[in-house]
Amino acid sequence: MSVHASAVIAAGAVVPESCTVGPYCTIGPEVVLGEACVLVSHVVLEGRTRIGSGNTFYPFSSIGVAPQDLKYKGEPTETEIGDNNTIRECVTISRGTAGGGGLTRLGSNNLLMTQVHIGHDSHVGNHCILANAATLAGHVTIEDFATVGAFCPVHQHCTVGQYAFIGGGTIVTQDVLPFSLTSARRENKAFGINKVGLTRRGFSPERLASLQKAFRWLLTAKMNTSQALEKIKAMEGEDAIILAAFLERSQRGVIK
Repeated sequence: MSVHASAVIAAGAVVPESCTVGPYCTIGPEVVLGEACVLVSHVVLEGRTRIGSGNTFYPFSSIGVAPQDLKYKGEPTETEIGDNNTIRECVTISRGTAGGGGLTRLGSNNLLMTQVHIGHDSHVGNHCILANAATLAGHVTIEDFATVGAFCPVHQHCTVGQYAFIGGGTIVTQDVLPFSLTSARRENKAFGINKVGLTRRGFSPERLASLQKAFRWLLTAKMNTSQALEKIKAMEGEDAIILAAFLERSQRGVIK
């Protein structure tokens, strides 16, 4: 194990020999690290925190810290992180609260850029990108392959659908449609499908055309959401099923 002399590892912490712990890092007694994790320097890991393998934590990131919630009174809640995440400088991830399920979760293969905040009881999927200073309030869900742009605050209990792309500076107060390109160029709107991102992820021209048809019904046709939903439910293909299910379970309404 490579541990700098200035690092502090509490008794009880699990740190495999394949890990690297840089200068001035602090690891609490209930932290469990997976194989081949790298703590560059000045990293704080605390609370009941379980971390998978191959994660890299850059300076001044704080993981598993107490939630920014006045109702929190020290309950034994948790933080869970998957594998192969890149967590850049000054990222903060708060552990869960008793009232919100008790767990904050980050999946695998994500990039969290500088100053990202993941609030208590939030759940981030796999292969997501959260750009600089993206801020998730408590109880936020980010589904797989989503991108949240720089300086985007996401309101409590909002869901960002899979493969969605949110432009920088967008204030998110409702759910973001899966597959969508959503931005605040003038006001918060969905501008259609995330065509560039979906193409990069291997979506065929046929899948893109089907999604474009569904989004025309949702965004530009002279029909309400319920009418558009009925048309989408009649379509074939997994993407239509995902989109329809997202619309049906949305509690805060969706950005259109």
